[in-house]
Amino acid sequence: MDKKVCVITGGGGVLCTAFAGEMARAGYSVAVLDINEAAAQKTASEINANGYTAKAYAADCLDKKSIEAAHEKILADMGKCTVLINGAGGNNPRATTDHEIFECGDEARDDIKTFFNLEKSGFDFVFNLNIMGVLIPTQVFAKDMIGEEGCSIVNISSMNAYTPLTKIPAYSAAKAAVSNFTQWLAVHFAEAGIRVNAIAPGFFVTNQNRKLLFNDDGTPTERTNKILNATPVKRFGKPEELLGALRFLTDSDAASFVTGAVIPVDGGFSAYSGV
Repeated sequence: MDKKVCVITGGGGVLCTAFAGEMARAGYSVAVLDINEAAAQKTASEINANGYTAKAYAADCLDKKSIEAAHEKILADMGKCTVLINGAGGNNPRATTDHEIFECGDEARDDIKTFFNLEKSGFDFVFNLNIMGVLIPTQVFAKDMIGEEGCSIVNISSMNAYTPLTKIPAYSAAKAAVSNFTQWLAVHFAEAGIRVNAIAPGFFVTNQNRKLLFNDDGTPTERTNKILNATPVKRFGKPEELLGALRFLTDSDAASFVTGAVIPVDGGFSAYSGV
């Protein structure tokens, strides 16, 4: 297409900053959306400093009016969206249990977070952030793609979609929903020429999960040891290791017949049985 525009939500995060930079290098003007405008601006400034084109927009993926307002600005600044990366998502301590496995007495405790006292508001926030954070931006930006060529949507799923991790029930359930919804969208838009796929990252260190993975002194937590023992390559992924999958899925020539796919990038985690 003569003018390529990539819209990326959650663009101020660690992984999405890498995505934004990659799409800029591929020749896209990049609209970096994030509820944290300062984080979005930091990503956009880095891209512009490297000689590419990006602009930051404050937007809340759980508020359709907010996304629509950003859409109008992007249309005026850059033009129609040709690739949408639904990168907004994540977990929250309010939807995380303290114990991995039920312990006798959990049902009566209120001094720690157990399955029984998880607040609906916390569960709702995490679930909605991940699944409604795909629905709402897609409702808004997919309209730009109708009747155009070379357009696609990339969602961000997770290893949790295959096998739920302990302690994070809302996030695991939501990412399973993202994978399923990706397939639904792929079928829905197939005849319109809009491809819809997802990347399912394994374990990467981000601002959101750092405290789960490392103690205050920088040593790995017990959870980190479990993760690495179940990851055949024995390390966390690096953000740039997701970019090959992104390049492939957004390439309308190389991936012209690929839609409804969820690609694991996980160091072998999903292939390992534990023995």
